[in-house]
Amino acid sequence: MSATVDGPTAPQTRPDDEPDPEPDPRRPRSRRRRIVGRVVTGVFVVLAVLVVAACWLAYRGLQASEALFSAKSVFTDLKTQLDEGSTGQIEAKLPQVQEDLATARRATSDPVWRVAEIVPGLGPNLTALRVVSASLEDVTRDSLPAVVRLNDVLEAPNVRGADGRVDLAPFVAAGPEVIAAAESARTAQTAVAEIDVDRLVGPLVGPIGQLKDGLDQVTGALDAGAQVATLLPPMLGADGPRTYLLVSLNSAELRSAGGIVGAFAVLHAEDGAVTLTDQRSTIDLQGIDEPILPLSPEELAVDTDRLGRWVQDAVITPDFPRTAQLLSARWERDMGQRLDGVVAADPVGARYLLKATGPVTEPGGTKIDAADVLEVLLRDSYRKIPDPRDADAFYAGVAASIFKAVGSGQGDPQGLVSALARAGTEGRIRIWSAHPDEQETLAGTTVGAAFLTGDFPDAVGVFLNDGSAGKLDYYLTTTVTVEDLRCSGDDPTATVRLDLDYQPPADVASLPQYVTGTAQTGLPVGVLSTNVTVYAPVGAPLQALGLDDGYVSGTTATVAGRDVQVVTSTLVPGATETYRITVPVRDGMVSAWTTPTLTSPGFVTASC
Repeated sequence: MSATVDGPTAPQTRPDDEPDPEPDPRRPRSRRRRIVGRVVTGVFVVLAVLVVAACWLAYRGLQASEALFSAKSVFTDLKTQLDEGSTGQIEAKLPQVQEDLATARRATSDPVWRVAEIVPGLGPNLTALRVVSASLEDVTRDSLPAVVRLNDVLEAPNVRGADGRVDLAPFVAAGPEVIAAAESARTAQTAVAEIDVDRLVGPLVGPIGQLKDGLDQVTGALDAGAQVATLLPPMLGADGPRTYLLVSLNSAELRSAGGIVGAFAVLHAEDGAVTLTDQRSTIDLQGIDEPILPLSPEELAVDTDRLGRWVQDAVITPDFPRTAQLLSARWERDMGQRLDGVVAADPVGARYLLKATGPVTEPGGTKIDAADVLEVLLRDSYRKIPDPRDADAFYAGVAASIFKAVGSGQGDPQGLVSALARAGTEGRIRIWSAHPDEQETLAGTTVGAAFLTGDFPDAVGVFLNDGSAGKLDYYLTTTVTVEDLRCSGDDPTATVRLDLDYQPPADVASLPQYVTGTAQTGLPVGVLSTNVTVYAPVGAPLQALGLDDGYVSGTTATVAGRDVQVVTSTLVPGATETYRITVPVRDGMVSAWTTPTLTSPGFVTASC
């Protein structure tokens, strides 16, 4: 008889080696379904987040693009407005542009945008838009107002009094703002320059290139403005009187700086007023037996000892600080006068000034204006004046008359500012200061023309020095260009090309001997000899110098870390020559410094 026990059933056990029972096919697969459900839900959540993020990015991108497009016109029109001095349009648009760019900066700086910048392909474009938005907002907030203020100072009707005196107070007051704005603009320029356009989608490449150009304009204007605000007051005698040597260059006989030294004038600057106190011809400073200052072996090899023995040849070197040191030392020794600086100007620069001042009359009674100054000074005078001493005196008189017109306040002040700016950017006006702090600033500018001693290691140099001992370069057309620009690959290069075209008049042999050249050169009458000096960038090998369809070689040397070669061009009337040199492309740019002539400026650049 069996017995039963009421209550819960005791748990059963089975041996470890007993197999698992078969699953019950009727049991719901709830656990696996829950897992699958969670995965599907997660995927949908991720997709939803991505869709929302994409929509947010699209919305932010639309905000940014609309804001940037709204600001575009200010920057694309900037060069024209700066050239014309019409910054009123910039000032009128500033509030709206600043508001638009603040919107663009917010749109491209939120967390979603920053996270999306790591996405391959998309990321570089988002980063570029963020950098552009931030840079533009900084420039419109800090820099463009300073550009407007600087322009207002320069164009103020009372900036120069009736006596030519410059009111220095506005420049002193504007200085700190302009200097700070220049630093802000340089920071923005550097940030945008670092954008790798090769990683961007096509529609962004062009606008960012335009932006780079616009920032270059802003930075250039502010750098120049900062230099003016810093240098102008002390150099015009705000802190005490100054004495400068004004050197007039004669482009009818070429030298690296633009022409042989033709005449001197002494300028006195005090409290914004500049007056001419003395005039001298180069005849007053004859050649000496030994250089006025010790010359280096490199200078002797390339420029010869004439660099330090003859004041006319102090401009053989392309480095204006060295020229000024030599002239200053010679002037102090022979004239007993210590100089605060040296200023050099060529005839084309003088023509720009004449456009602002209007016609002048030189001491002999000849009336000269911008339309005919080059012909009168560099062609007609040599046909009419047989004695070179008289020709030098005429040249000095014309140069002094132009300066007196500028110094007296004659003509249009705004036009004068534009003329000086244009002459400076073309290398036709050069300035050196004997005061180290001022010279340090000048050496970093094209006006300082410190090709060898300044911070221009990537620049190539192509300079011309007349070898005919005459005045025939009035009939020489020179053109320097950059061609065959190759920006890709491991070793990007370009070609700097120099074209010479010599077209003297048919009666060249009838000109005075001091115009055609002396018998000491051994050249037939009317033949033009020119020394072409090529400087490679610092640390770059100097490639073979091409001449027309072949190659040419000459004297070689190394100066200031640059390979140098000097060759001689000899042109009969009607002849042409083309020189070519292959140079490296550094940081996407080629910058060529050259001799400013009657037909070409002193700087040529090309960018990738």
